[in-house]
Amino acid sequence: MDVMGDKATLFETGRFVQPSGEEATPDESRDETADAVETGEAVEEMGLRLAAEAGDAEAVSVLGAMLLRRGDLDGAEPYLRAATAEGDRAAANNLGVLLHQRGYPDEAAGWWRVAAVAGSAAAAHALGRHRRECGDEPAAEYWLRQSAEQGHALGAYALADLLEHRGDAGAEQWMRAAAERGHREAAYRLARALDHKECRRGPECQERRGSRTDGDADECGHDSGVTARAEAEQWYRQAAARGHRRAALHLGTILEGRGQLKEAGRWYLTSAKDGEARAACALGFLLRDAGDTESAAIWWLRAAQEGDGNAANALGALHAERGQTQTAERWYRAAMDAGDDNGAYNLALLCAEQGRTVQAEQWYRRAAYAGHREAANALAVLLLQGGDTAGAEPWFSKAAEAGSVDAAFNLGILFAGRGEEAVALRWYERAAAAGHTEAALQVGIARLRDGDEREAERHLRCAAGGGSAEAAYRLAAVLDARRPQQPAHELGEIVHEKTECEEWYERAATQGHRRAQVRVGMLAAARGDVVEAARWYRTAAEAGSRNGAFNLGLLLAREGSEPEAAVWWTRAADAGHGRAALRLALVYARRGELAEGQRWADRAVSLGPAEVAKRAARLRDALREELSA
Repeated sequence: MDVMGDKATLFETGRFVQPSGEEATPDESRDETADAVETGEAVEEMGLRLAAEAGDAEAVSVLGAMLLRRGDLDGAEPYLRAATAEGDRAAANNLGVLLHQRGYPDEAAGWWRVAAVAGSAAAAHALGRHRRECGDEPAAEYWLRQSAEQGHALGAYALADLLEHRGDAGAEQWMRAAAERGHREAAYRLARALDHKECRRGPECQERRGSRTDGDADECGHDSGVTARAEAEQWYRQAAARGHRRAALHLGTILEGRGQLKEAGRWYLTSAKDGEARAACALGFLLRDAGDTESAAIWWLRAAQEGDGNAANALGALHAERGQTQTAERWYRAAMDAGDDNGAYNLALLCAEQGRTVQAEQWYRRAAYAGHREAANALAVLLLQGGDTAGAEPWFSKAAEAGSVDAAFNLGILFAGRGEEAVALRWYERAAAAGHTEAALQVGIARLRDGDEREAERHLRCAAGGGSAEAAYRLAAVLDARRPQQPAHELGEIVHEKTECEEWYERAATQGHRRAQVRVGMLAAARGDVVEAARWYRTAAEAGSRNGAFNLGLLLAREGSEPEAAVWWTRAADAGHGRAALRLALVYARRGELAEGQRWADRAVSLGPAEVAKRAARLRDALREELSA
């Protein structure tokens, strides 16, 4: 009754409720809420003290626990000892906690043992951890297992950690048990384990699968609808929802990989706000990709200041793009200091762009010695450009062996330049197998040279698909050679069907390949499409193709535009086209300009080929006789 009277008096003071007619400010409300909590605790403590003085053993134990939580070890100890003497196992456990905090671990372990034997899961967990710290793993396992089997989450997690340390297969079972009981670190570690493990079914499991209905669980316990990675995501979610910042980072990574950028950004933000530098860095990249470079820079700065080398590199690249090279260099150096080899590589690239070759080589070497394969390749290129072939080769080899596709291709070029075609081809094939377009082209050319048309076509298709105009042209030529002879069409008679080889010619032509442009024009002319043929011939001619200029002249002449044709023939002849020179000789001869005709005939004789030279010689002699008559 006294306690109730005191509590009533406290309510009347207004510390729990506002007097009617008055409205509290937000700050005042917060203060009064805190006061209310403190007053409630004070009232509870008063009640417990009265009950303890009256001989209530449970009140003694609870009061000791309350004082222990508050940090009042001196006040808590007598109550806990008194309750322990009465056989209260919770008090024995708490007394162990108190003594451990005072620096008496052995005495604490004695009381934990008392409580654990009496059935306290919390005491068994504490005792198990103590025994592990002492190096007594068998005893640690015994007590932790006692705790875990009673459903104690901390005990299950500690047991899983011990078993995992020993490589025991039972670790996952207890890690899962701890995670299911709400232990966030257990959920995170279980997710990490599952993230690297795919569901692998043995032969017996495969046989059992054949007799079941889709969607059912296998007899071996595998669920066909849920992979280990999907389960990992669920545990990441649980851990992240409980505030585990690394779980939030990994969950964001998974979501970003699936293209769920908005949700990924939310988890990155959650993790970054909790101090995870990698999440801040990832959030920066997400914002940059969304076009918000200013916000990205803010998060990169935060991550870089916390020692994230990737973020420092990103800041360096951002400032380099803006032309702020000194600031960029400072951040690249910060990345190096954080242990990120990309910092040295990026710094080398920056120096190379500025023409600071000596410094570039220095930083390339630093990154290359640290194992940066692209730095090793770049260093080799730099040495090769300086004429140091002997110094370049080992760096190319080191980079290629480390997986640099460009280095493998460059080794191919190096050996091809020495005439070691077989060695060059091996490196080209290695680079081509990794998707290097130009390497695939070189392999295709080599296979054509060896007469292996089937392999040549396969590699040329790869290179052409990768965007190589030369590969597209050569592939088209291979396919063109297989085509049956097509019937001729009259000019102006358009046939719309295009063969595959023509499509490849057109792809190469569109990419600016002059020989392909000429060939597309020829195929269009063969189909009777004069306009298309003229367009491609003109495109090739204007790009400097003498064959394009000559063919355009032929087309114009057939259409009755010989003066314009002569202009293009002149361009082709000036570029060394013998047939164009012969055509000009005939044009001038028909016009009666015999001296000019003789001059072009002389030119045709010198340019060839043999058949043209022979005809041009006869025409030249005839014109000479006419002039001397």
